[in-house]
Formats: sequence, C-alpha cells, structure tokens
Amino acid sequence: MLEKLFKLSEHGTNVKKELIAGLITFLTMSYVLIVNPVILGETGMDKAALFTSTAIACVAGTLLMAFLANIPIALGPGMGLNSFFASTVVLTMGYSWQFALTAVFIEGLIFIVLTALNVRKVIMDKMPKVLKSAIPVGVGIFIAFIGLQQSGLIVRSEHTMLTLGSLADRGVWVTLAGLLVTGISLARNIPGAILIGILTATVFGLFLGITRMPESNLIALPPNISPIFAKFEWTHIFSFDMLIVVFTFLFVNLFDTVGTLIGVASKAGLLDKNKNLPQAKKAFYADSLATTFGAIIGTSTITAYVESTAGVASGGRTGLTSVGTAMMFFLAIFFAPVFLLVPIQATATALIIVGLFMLSSVVEINFNDFTESVPAFLTIIMMPFAYSIAQGIIFGILGFVLIKTFSGRAKEVSAAVYVVAALFLIKIITDYCFV
Repeated sequence: MLEKLFKLSEHGTNVKKELIAGLITFLTMSYVLIVNPVILGETGMDKAALFTSTAIACVAGTLLMAFLANIPIALGPGMGLNSFFASTVVLTMGYSWQFALTAVFIEGLIFIVLTALNVRKVIMDKMPKVLKSAIPVGVGIFIAFIGLQQSGLIVRSEHTMLTLGSLADRGVWVTLAGLLVTGISLARNIPGAILIGILTATVFGLFLGITRMPESNLIALPPNISPIFAKFEWTHIFSFDMLIVVFTFLFVNLFDTVGTLIGVASKAGLLDKNKNLPQAKKAFYADSLATTFGAIIGTSTITAYVESTAGVASGGRTGLTSVGTAMMFFLAIFFAPVFLLVPIQATATALIIVGLFMLSSVVEINFNDFTESVPAFLTIIMMPFAYSIAQGIIFGILGFVLIKTFSGRAKEVSAAVYVVAALFLIKIITDYCFV
C-alpha cells in the first residue's frame, strides 16, 4: 500500500528511511509548538488553545502535502507571518485578532483560486533558472544561520550586529558535541547521522543541565480550541486596511513557499531538467487548503517549513516523510513534555549541517556573467541577512530584471518575470506608505 501511494522504490527509499527523516523534520521544527502560541498570544488569544491549534494545523497541512503532492515537506504556521499578524495587524494597526484571522481566511481562499488558475505554478516555473540555482544556496545559509542563533554560537552585538557567542554558555557545547558526532558519522557513512547527532547532543545536555526531564505528567489531553475556533470578524472586510493586510499575507506566503519548495525539492532531486517541480500545483493546493483550515481553527498563515531540508538530508524523498512528521505532531498533542524534552541546541546541530548540504547548486551559477551572478548573489545573501526567503527572492528578481534590462538584454527576461517584478514594487510601496 505504501509503495503504491508514495512510489518508494522509484525514489530509491524505504519505509524506515522515510519515517526517520520525518522524525528529524519534526524535531527541527517542533519549536513552533512553543513559539507560535507565544507570538500570537500577545494579541490576547488563548495560549493553551493556540498550542492545540498549532499542532493540529501542522498535522493537517503536512498530511495534505504528503497525500496531494507526495513530497517530503512539512507545513506549519509561518514564522514572520505570525509576527506580522500579532505585531503589525493587532498591536500596531489596532485591529482585533479576529480581524487578522479573517484576513488569513480570505488569503487562503484567494490562494485556492490562484492555484486553480495556475498562477502560482506559472510564477514558480518562469522564475529565472539562475535564481533557481541560487535559492537552495540562500536557503542553506539561512537555515544554518538559524541553527547558529539557536545554539548560541552567534549572538547579537551592539557594535557589530552579530558576534561569536560565549564559549562559557553550556548550550554552545551541546551543539558542538552534536556537530562533532554528526560530522564523524557522515564521514564514516553511518546511516542516520543527523538523528545520531541530535540524540547525542540531547544526552550530553543532560549532564550539562540543558536537557531537562519533564516535571509534569507525560500524557495529557490537549487544551480546548473553542476560544479561538472560527472567530472571524466581518465588519471591516471591505476596508482598505483589510486589502493591504491580505495582500501582505498573500505576497510573503507565496514567495516563502516558492523558495522553500525549490530549495527542498532541489536537495531531494525532485526537480526536472528545467528546474521545475512537477508536483508544484498539488503542493500549492496543500498550502492553500492548510492556510484556510488553519484560520478556521485559530492560527496564522500556514506555509512550507524550510526545516524540511533536515529530513531530506537524512534521506527523505517522498510524502511518507511528511506522514512521519505529521504523526509526531499528532503524538505531541498528547505527549508534549516528551517531545519538548529535546533542547533547541540539539536540533540546531541538524540545521547547521543541512546548511552544508544545500550549497552544492552554487556551482551551476555562471559567475562570469554579471547579469546572472549579481542577482544570484543578492538572492543568496539577502535570505539570511534579511531573515526572509521571500526578501531574498525579491532582491534577486528585481536585480535580474533591472540589470538585464539596462544591459541591453531585456529579451532574456520573460513577461511573467516583469509582472512579478512589478508586484514586488507594489509590495514595497504598500510596506512603506501604508503599513
């Protein structure tokens, strides 16, 4: 049955490898169960209910990706989008969280229509080939940067913005131990190297006081989501502010998802010779339906998680990896203390190593052609520095269009890319003039 559903042998994988990859993806993104309720809770939403809705949204979205698209990508409430939901729409613009949930619901419905009309797939397919090679590299550096932050190896600095963290921080040594074990395991071709590194770091953290054993019951019924279930506000549905908020959700989610799909699919070997993803339309349907469902159960926009690259790096190649991740999120609803036992410094190990795996496509970039290398470079560096996959794509596309056009090579830019660049300019105007 699993072979028929997920075509395991065709992708050179097996059930064990897929489920282990799903577990690793879950471990690297399980922080969403803590962070999302904290961020959205700032708006007055019930944090206990948010824990349950976050977990359910991850389960539903990831299963949709598994069975509709058969690709190893997990979905969950997007980081950054939840901050926009809470900080901008509610705390800055002064609207209720019910207003923000309504905007997310409308966004999901629009995404379903855009997917049916093939608009999202066209945008993805028409993206310049050089940027499709640059995106996985940028994603890799970005995810490694996230891991370095989580480990404490890189911290904020008043003078240089970033600096090396304190080696007196025991959490740093937990990550370093995991990195060492993972590196040795990879060098010796030991299966499950990333999982071995995470588990080693977790055990090492016990001795350093970083990994803390659960103090409460290991099993508990999840909190009720009724305080946030289907709490929409239709009063301002036709207002200009609603238009701006929905457009922002749409825009950021679209290009975050495109970037993540290209990055993860590239590493998994799922792109065709033109660097297009055959299952893209089905993946977009999963993303659209998950966002609509997420709004109903009370959480912000659902998007593809870049941490899925950790599972792919461990051998995940099909939707069965996503099923494994969804199973872990389902169990987490009842066994949260057990799954949250793994410290963030241990999962940081996986993110840093995955950053290495994602760099290989840089060799496909022609660095002697500056009309291609400059946009590729902007894409790569802006993802980690702007802390956004979408922003990296914005700089890359605008750089590509402007440099090609003013270098006398405008014919090399497709009409679709010009349209996308125009949308980017509209987005920039709305960001700085209206929000």
